Amino acid sequence: MRVGIPREIKTHEYRVGLTPGSVRELVHHGHQVVVEAGAGDGVGCADAAYRAAG
Repeated sequence: MRVGIPREIKTHEYRVGLTPGSVRELVHHGHQVVVEAGAGDGVGCADAAYRAAG
């Protein structure tokens, strides 16, 4: 399965679809995850954390 995580575009909206830990779990089970640059910025998850997760 392919999963895409977009960056939020609404004002004052900081949620993100998956955390790096969730991405790691999905990748571990064979799924492909694509995260838009800056998607986790609002909740303190850097792009590097998503890259490290897979």
